Amino acid sequence: MSLPPGFLDELRNRLSLTDVVGRKVMWDARKSNPGKGDMWAPCPFHHEKSASFHVNDKDGYYYCFGCHAKGDAITFVRETENVGFMEAIEILAQEAGMPVPKGDPKAQEKSDKRAELAKVNEAANRFFRLNLSQQGGAQARAYLDKRGMKPETRERFEIGFAPSGNALLRALKEQGISTELAIEAGVAAKPDDGRDAYDFFRDRITFPIRDARGRLISFGGRAMDPNARAKYLNGPERLLFDKGAALYNHKDARAGCGQGQTLVVAEGYMDVIAMAEAGFEATVAPLGTAITDRQLQLMWRMSDEPVIALDGDKAGLRAAFRLIDLAMPLLQSGKGLRFAILPEGQDPDELIKAKGREAMQEVLDGALPMVALLWRRETEGKVFDSPERRAALDKSLRDAIRPIADASIKGHYGEILKDMRFELFRGKRSENAPSETGERRPWTPSGGRGGGRFGGRFGKGPAVPTEGLKASLIVSGDEAQADLMREAVVLAVLLCNPGMALQFLSQLEALHPRTEEHAALLHALLIHADVEEAEELREKVAMDVGRGPLDRLLSHPHVQITPPVRRPDREIAQMCLTEELAKLKARRGYKTELDEGLADLLAAEDEKVTWRLRQAAEARNRATKAEAEDKTEFDTAENGLELSRDERDAFRALLDRIAPGRQK
Repeated sequence: MSLPPGFLDELRNRLSLTDVVGRKVMWDARKSNPGKGDMWAPCPFHHEKSASFHVNDKDGYYYCFGCHAKGDAITFVRETENVGFMEAIEILAQEAGMPVPKGDPKAQEKSDKRAELAKVNEAANRFFRLNLSQQGGAQARAYLDKRGMKPETRERFEIGFAPSGNALLRALKEQGISTELAIEAGVAAKPDDGRDAYDFFRDRITFPIRDARGRLISFGGRAMDPNARAKYLNGPERLLFDKGAALYNHKDARAGCGQGQTLVVAEGYMDVIAMAEAGFEATVAPLGTAITDRQLQLMWRMSDEPVIALDGDKAGLRAAFRLIDLAMPLLQSGKGLRFAILPEGQDPDELIKAKGREAMQEVLDGALPMVALLWRRETEGKVFDSPERRAALDKSLRDAIRPIADASIKGHYGEILKDMRFELFRGKRSENAPSETGERRPWTPSGGRGGGRFGGRFGKGPAVPTEGLKASLIVSGDEAQADLMREAVVLAVLLCNPGMALQFLSQLEALHPRTEEHAALLHALLIHADVEEAEELREKVAMDVGRGPLDRLLSHPHVQITPPVRRPDREIAQMCLTEELAKLKARRGYKTELDEGLADLLAAEDEKVTWRLRQAAEARNRATKAEAEDKTEFDTAENGLELSRDERDAFRALLDRIAPGRQK
């Protein structure tokens, strides 16, 4: 809303900066000169003992020689109260006795109505607080005593008690407040079946809910009856109250954040009160529901990185996991979340009472960044002992961070998750690492490392030297190099033809590149699979993996002559990716069969294994038959299956050694 000319000057002239600042500081009598408006005090913006904060009342400005904070009365209110510009104006105007200029008539009418409803709530609050101190509130007081709530804390948080029956409606009527207005304010309700209106809160301890400006917008109520349908109950949503856009203890927490405290988000009223009693003034709570996007935005206005303090039970973790998905699309540079997971079975109130403030501080200091909790959600209790399960993990992580709009944040998430994934799988590979003595356990046909099981169904025949056997069946170095070239072609085609990755998502997720550099490029391409412009895609990939891997990929001669790289074309790119991915799948399937056949050769009859290996060779050859670069000579077996000369010789030598008397 625009302000008329001269309004701010008039506001500043009516206010003494000394009076405005004096509410927050203690003046140093030795250095200050009130007669000249020259005042000194310890700075309210940073912790110090000396009086380095100077207020020049004549000019209307302040300056700190320690932290260099400076400004006028409006700036001071904005910084210390953690409010916006117009809210600061309203605070100062009220203090100066100046009405803030009215805006749109309809908006003003709604504003006036809200103010009227807030007065109804204030009247209800006085009634509730009075009842807590009287005979009818004895049970409620006993409950609060049992919870360890001090009398001064009850006064500070305006705790009250709503008696049974319709006592509030009668009390409001005596003050000239109609039943209809009480219903609009949310302290009364009327059934749809035409029955009389009734008090909304009955036999409950009441907790006033105020907005950032301090207006009393609703109440929360804690049932005294253990059989009540709802243990905690918020007022109904009305013109004044929208529970998805409000926070309990908002105003005081915002002031605490303005003093440099960390914003903590607890689950309920009693947690907030316990935290505030322990010195954690900047604590808020959502109002009985999961945190909403609007509440998250309110939190970020107060603090760049709120700490979500959740109970360590399954329900608390589920709430944290849901919040991750809510927050992902809203993340901005410098705006994030951290999660403090409390010991299982304890909330902040219980932890503080059991172990003191220091225990709670320790939990807050150990708060995890959101990426760590995301990793926990996707990996905890799961086993990744197969390529399919690992590919499923990759997909779930990509799906989780895909909603992030900020390219830089998404890139950093991808990089950190990639490092975590590497550590997880490296840990599994280390199970086959050398022992502490440096000796690697012997390889066995079962595929693991440990004691051998030679003999078996081969009777007393001689043991086969396994290392030589393994060496005779591995894919040749030329084929490994060919696979690397195919991977490079696939990556380059995806890079030059944005959007193609979405068409081949399942095949790409199952592709396990041979090098870390190729794996990083593929990971980045899948993260940014929805980017539609080639230049933007290259920039995002370069931001994730660096320019070096990108330049090495695109400068390779074999890549440069690939048609959809030289001249991007979706149809040609689709044909190229289909062919190259099929060849990679066939070759790697063939190698898997060889590895498994290697183990089975020592525990099965050679006819079964020979058939299995030849079937794998046939599948490989069908996929690669049309390759112009494949110069290997092939012989044809009696059943028409093709094997390379090296493979044929290796199989024959192997079978001769295992079964010397077999028919050739």
